[in-house]
Amino acid sequence: MTSPSWDPQQYLRHADHRTRPFHDLLAHIGPLPHEPAPRIADLGCGAGNVTALLGDRWPAARITGYDSSPRMLERARTHAGPLLDFAEADAGTWTPTETYDLIVSSALLQWVPGHTARFPHWLDALTPGGTLAFQVPGNFDAPSHTLMRELAGSPRWRDRLAGLLRHADAVHTPAHYLEQLTASGRTADVWETTYLHLLQGEDPVLDWVKGTGLRPLLDALADDPEARDAFLAEYRDLLRTAYPAGPHGTVFPFRRIFAVTRTAG
Repeated sequence: MTSPSWDPQQYLRHADHRTRPFHDLLAHIGPLPHEPAPRIADLGCGAGNVTALLGDRWPAARITGYDSSPRMLERARTHAGPLLDFAEADAGTWTPTETYDLIVSSALLQWVPGHTARFPHWLDALTPGGTLAFQVPGNFDAPSHTLMRELAGSPRWRDRLAGLLRHADAVHTPAHYLEQLTASGRTADVWETTYLHLLQGEDPVLDWVKGTGLRPLLDALADDPEARDAFLAEYRDLLRTAYPAGPHGTVFPFRRIFAVTRTAG
């Protein structure tokens, strides 16, 4: 899976549903060492809308949102304030140069190959009693993703699209995250939740994945609009069968994995 380009407007089209897991992650984060003014890093801040929620929870906190996408950062900076700023950083190489009371990441690590190898760097940067918290999608075996991979690997498309999508190693099992986070004697809370999002509009699952998982394929076809539209039409028809519209909308099951670990105080 290549590093994709991002479209903040497309990503935010389902902001209410996408933000719900972040609210649930925040609910499991306890008091931070330097309350009421902790130092916080939001790794993979995207459009900044969830980073702003950190400011709502800790109004006196000094918060920095990090992202590798210039377009996302441009949108994120509309949320900037005296205590909230944004900076460019690649999570695959980011090593903190200061200490934090909280490092949080929402729906980023699936884009970072070998991300568990970064955990020691981030945990070492926490103040005593500090917290590392993240959530990642756990739906790579869902029809939205299996159909995407199958179509990309089909005879018509494989020469241009095969191999662009990671899946088996994109995220780990909850048990693996628990093992990694408790390896040095730390405690950790790891769990999973499957949301049943009720999406509205025409082809809403296609609209959702255009903002996330489909980005590498859209990038690969960006120079050929006719081919891009043909691929999207084939994929759309498959999604319509897998996720039929109901009387109140289209049900989109979405599994997510959460983890919260705290250093010794």
